[in-house]
Amino acid sequence: MARRDVRRMLMERKKSDSDHHRWLIPLVLVGVLAAGLGIGWGLGQLGKPAKVAVAPAPVVEQPAALDRPPRREAATASQPMGDEDESLPPPHAPAPPRPGADPEPEVAAVPLILPQPSVRPTAFNAPAWTRFAVPAPQTTGQPVIAVIIDDLGVDKRRSERVVALRSPLTLAWMTYAEDLPRQAAQGRGRGHELMVHMPMQPLDGHYDPGPDVLEVGLSPEELRRRIDWGLSRFDGFIGVNNHMGSRFTGDKNGMRVVMEEMRRRGLAFVDSVTTDKSVAPELARRYGVPFAVRHIFLDNDQDIGAVRTQLAKVEAHARKHGHAIAIGHPHDATIEALSTWLPGLEGRGFVLVPVSAIIKTFTPGG
Repeated sequence: MARRDVRRMLMERKKSDSDHHRWLIPLVLVGVLAAGLGIGWGLGQLGKPAKVAVAPAPVVEQPAALDRPPRREAATASQPMGDEDESLPPPHAPAPPRPGADPEPEVAAVPLILPQPSVRPTAFNAPAWTRFAVPAPQTTGQPVIAVIIDDLGVDKRRSERVVALRSPLTLAWMTYAEDLPRQAAQGRGRGHELMVHMPMQPLDGHYDPGPDVLEVGLSPEELRRRIDWGLSRFDGFIGVNNHMGSRFTGDKNGMRVVMEEMRRRGLAFVDSVTTDKSVAPELARRYGVPFAVRHIFLDNDQDIGAVRTQLAKVEAHARKHGHAIAIGHPHDATIEALSTWLPGLEGRGFVLVPVSAIIKTFTPGG
């Protein structure tokens, strides 16, 4: 082959190699760029938080009813009137959130189980006439005097004047007076003992003893209904004394119902002695009802001098028998006489006591 042909073949081969190299470089650059993009995308995926499957929250069952403190039953009618529930105080309510504050996270409530007392205190098992008795002052053999003021509550102004007198008096409130819970509580707050002044039928039909009076001839059911109403007017009293009642207290059938109710409720009965034919002492002893009788009326005559004469009789009876029970009413003369007589009792050798103290210490009717 000629030398010229060899040179031409070599020149064409170099040109072909040059063309291959010219296309190879862009292809390499494109590959490198694609590889870089792929690596960058992969690194970006690795930087993202991994998705985690969240299982549904388990359902928490509320505690069964038996796991909670037993609910206390409401007091029944058979419980003595005025017996306070000893249930534990309610838990304090949570404070309201501050304005603008974030709400507190909810926390599942845990039932609080508190022990219940198995035995009630002795004081709450005692009959009402001792449970609500005002403590008597200490005595060292001196004669004692109880002063009952009844017909209270209707004349509020005079009733307040009686409440302001030196204690302990025994205050008997009319069943049909208004605002009795407040008036009676005010009297108890001043250290006086409380009674219910129960209207009973008098011999003289011209006298009006008031509504729901206990009358001869009423059925036992109706008598109990009227007694229930009278005893529902307020609480904290030791018993009952009769308002009028010169006819009713002489009726055995009616007074049996009264004594049955006194015994059932743990109450005492004080006979105002509006008749000498009263069967109250006999039936009280038969039914085991705590009992006492009035010795002196203070104000049949509403002159202040007459009242002071009666107070002197009270002292004479107490010296002779060791005790005396007087009954008065919220009259101006009675209030004025008592306001000067009561402060000097100790100096004259007597002790003023609530009527329950005489019932506890002395023979009923003595």
